[in-house]
Amino acid sequence: MAAKAEISWKRTTPEGERLQVYAHHVGKEWRFYIRQRRYENWAPVEQPCLEDWLELLDGIRRRVARRRLPPDEANRVTKTIRELFPDAEIS
Repeated sequence: MAAKAEISWKRTTPEGERLQVYAHHVGKEWRFYIRQRRYENWAPVEQPCLEDWLELLDGIRRRVARRRLPPDEANRVTKTIRELFPDAEIS
C-alpha cells in the first residue's frame, strides 16, 4: 500500500470495533476498502461514510503540500463530499 494513489488510515466504529481503511485512486474516482485484521482480505466499500471521506481529504491535502498529488485533487474530493453529504461542514 505504498503507492502514491493509495491512502490508508485506522478508525473505530461506534460499536468499538477497530477497522483498517484505505482508498485507492483509479482514474478520477476513489475506491474504498476495509478490513478488521491485518491478514484478512480487503473488502470493497460501496458507500463510504462521511468520516472516511474526511480522512481521505486530509490525506490528500497532506500529499498536495508535499507535491505528491496534483492540487486540483483536493478540490475534486471536496466537491464529491459536498454532493454526497450536503449538510457536512468541510474545513
